[in-house]
Amino acid sequence: MRDNVPAYGWWSLVIINSAIFIFFTFSFFKPKTKRDWRSFSAFSAFLIALFTEMYGFPLTIYLLSGWLQSHYPNINWFSHDAGHLLEELLGWRTNPHFGPFHILSYIFIGGGFLLIWAGWKVLYEAQSKQALAATGVYSFIRHPQYLGFILVMLGFLLQWPTLLTLAMFPVLVFMYVRLARTEEREALAQFGEDYALYMHEVPGFIPRFGDLFGNFKHGRARQR
Repeated sequence: MRDNVPAYGWWSLVIINSAIFIFFTFSFFKPKTKRDWRSFSAFSAFLIALFTEMYGFPLTIYLLSGWLQSHYPNINWFSHDAGHLLEELLGWRTNPHFGPFHILSYIFIGGGFLLIWAGWKVLYEAQSKQALAATGVYSFIRHPQYLGFILVMLGFLLQWPTLLTLAMFPVLVFMYVRLARTEEREALAQFGEDYALYMHEVPGFIPRFGDLFGNFKHGRARQR
């Protein structure tokens, strides 16, 4: 193994990394309602669980250590590099920070934070005017911020999968989908036919391929 020095028990790094990413997310998302705080808190719990295993206590490695050591005996599973399980299990034997899953994780994480930021800008302006948010990134999908949270979590799972975060991920995705449905019912009550038309024209979480490349077939919602 490249790195034979145990890399856990660094609780200061757990605190620092958790605080940085939580604050970074807070500065983009700016929760106001109880629903906002619920989604933000769930995402924060995911980050804390992730960094706890990344730098503090490798629970997943301990629980799987017997199987890992028997199938991959030449790897020091308590080194930091070994925590990048996908690269190690698939035989990536150079620096895992430049591995395919790690690079893909950067794309998901960066794209997710960008969606959260872009969504907040449009939503804040629309709320200040008591108008329907249907421009910018909201012209492609109805729930860009929730999709952003999901992409960030998926990116971290590609980079550093753990049993706890893998268990949390589908629960949090289900929670965000439910929150989105609740918001849609409230928007229908507030905006009526305008929002019903918007729902018909704009997908919830996955943008249409043609829309991404300028082939707009649903222009009425985008003009609001």
